[in-house]
Amino acid sequence: MNGLNPQQRAAVTTLDCPLLVIAGAGSGKTRVITEKIAYLIRQGTPARHIVAVTFTNKAAREMKSRVGKLADDQSLRGLTVSTFHALGLEIIRREHKSLELKAAISIFDEQDRQALLRELVRHGDHRFDPEQVDAYAARISRWKNRFVTPDRAGMLAEPGAAETAVLYEAYMRHMKAYNAVDFDDLILLPVMLFQQHADVLDEWRNQIRYLLVDEYQDTNQTQYELIKLLTGSLGKFTVVGDDDQSIYAWRGAQPENLAQLRNDFPRLKVIKLEQNYRSMGRILKAANQLIGNNPHIFEKRLWSAMGHGDPIRVLKHRDEIAEARQIAADIVHHKFRHNTRFGDYAILYRGNHQSRLFERSLREFSVPYHISGGMSFFGYTEVKDVMAYLRLLVNPDDDAAFLRIVNVPRREIGPTTLEKLGQYANRRHISLYAACFELGLEQSLPANAVQRLRRFGEHIADTADRTARGDTFKVIDELLGAIGYENWVRENSNDAKAAERKFGNVRELLDWLQRIAEKDGENRSLAETVAKAMLLDVLDRNQEDDAGDRVSLMTLHAAKGLEFPYVYLVGMEENLLPHQTSIDEDNIEEERRLAYVGITRARRDLTLSYCSHRKRYGEMIACEPSRFLAELPQDDLEWPDRQPLDPETKRERGRASLAQMRSLLSD
Repeated sequence: MNGLNPQQRAAVTTLDCPLLVIAGAGSGKTRVITEKIAYLIRQGTPARHIVAVTFTNKAAREMKSRVGKLADDQSLRGLTVSTFHALGLEIIRREHKSLELKAAISIFDEQDRQALLRELVRHGDHRFDPEQVDAYAARISRWKNRFVTPDRAGMLAEPGAAETAVLYEAYMRHMKAYNAVDFDDLILLPVMLFQQHADVLDEWRNQIRYLLVDEYQDTNQTQYELIKLLTGSLGKFTVVGDDDQSIYAWRGAQPENLAQLRNDFPRLKVIKLEQNYRSMGRILKAANQLIGNNPHIFEKRLWSAMGHGDPIRVLKHRDEIAEARQIAADIVHHKFRHNTRFGDYAILYRGNHQSRLFERSLREFSVPYHISGGMSFFGYTEVKDVMAYLRLLVNPDDDAAFLRIVNVPRREIGPTTLEKLGQYANRRHISLYAACFELGLEQSLPANAVQRLRRFGEHIADTADRTARGDTFKVIDELLGAIGYENWVRENSNDAKAAERKFGNVRELLDWLQRIAEKDGENRSLAETVAKAMLLDVLDRNQEDDAGDRVSLMTLHAAKGLEFPYVYLVGMEENLLPHQTSIDEDNIEEERRLAYVGITRARRDLTLSYCSHRKRYGEMIACEPSRFLAELPQDDLEWPDRQPLDPETKRERGRASLAQMRSLLSD
């Protein structure tokens, strides 16, 4: 524990009571968690009885990597470091019998969930509005995050609650029949399981003898219930959080969970980490003064021993085009002058739509960039559809793949048919595909429904046989032609151009898979090719945040947990930051926390930017500077537009642009 400050050391060594660590931005919270894991092991707690949870796979990987440097592999054997949802999935898989599920559980992503709800609405009674599927999905998710079950949902005094509760109950019933769970179920089902099966809860409490939770301010009510159940009245836990960085209320996060701990655990100890190891003093002063305008559960004030630093620049632009061009030029000039890397710079904004002009300007200056959180190729609907067909061809027992494409394109196989098929498969402990061919299914479904299911199953079986015996990718092309997938794409696209792009993605996928299959002359089987593609997809998603030596472009939400030497926080205008929706809903406090998160991403230099005019809905309108600019310490701000550039700076900018052009020509 060399190098820990007194507060960090106290947080690591406190074991005799429940512990809440209020960890300000850049205060070393990840180090505290990883050091505490190593300390617990040294104090005699076997690693297999320690669980650390956070919210993203990237954060979990980083935590696991850091722990690996503090202890040997033998002593870390059995340690669990994962996301909340990965822990929930592990509980569900191990306890599937108590939850009356089969072992091979399917996980529905957001598209799968929307598709099921759309089918339920389409086949439901008149009370459901097909135009409100997104709203239904959002409300059901919100209920799950608040630990509201279908029976309780119908009693809520919310407009439309009774109607949505009926759909919620049907949705949950179908999910059970499909042996499937969605993202929210990964927390909800373990909580329900532990509440209803005390013996199962005792086993898990014996398994998890110490729990560590990162980013605790982002927990929702159901996650809080899970923590309480797992740790019991003794409260063998350390939770680390910062109410000033709670920016996910729209996702169900409840920063008040920090205060609730004191009510539920009277022996709770609170330790504050206020020394910042990331940013210069001036940046922290601005952050402290800004966030001081919010009410606080726990008061704290960040400080740094790294020096005062340069003033915070505030750039004013005539419009968003000028803003993007000047910031791109500023990055080129700064890099030329200070011999930095492009990866040292980040441009942060409130909404994804703001990235387009910055992309264009960076390209004009030949500046490489990376957009964090962009759509993965494997995330497109048409790519997922075709991959589901291929997965089912190589593994007919893949229930998730079966459910995705059994009615794509439409085969008049509705949700009621699939619910009864799922119930039959559950009783027989077989896959949905295998259930299609059993004689007993005829006792559960009408003859025409059974016929449709068997026709689909026979088509898959015949195609799988032909791919194994002939030209694999020619057979797949014939399959897509036979089912009319290209017409399906056209029918479900907004226009011909979108349809062309979508089917182009299908062709690109198949061409890429064929190259994998034929690479190095190996002529891999379809099963090997699909497995390789799925692994590459996982790796692609794992590495999507690895920007390399490129300028990072991202939303303020995506920037949380990251840091950069030089940060540009753009669009600092009323109606943008703070966002108009938050102004209308009187939710300025969360917008202020978003700005606070953006400011505290900067290590050395911070630049704030706003426009006097911005185009909205095709019309150029005047903009007001963000109220947050007025809440910053004015003595620490520098306004270059009020101080014209000196001749030397102008010459340096010209040399930087010329050097960038030469670099482009040499490339």
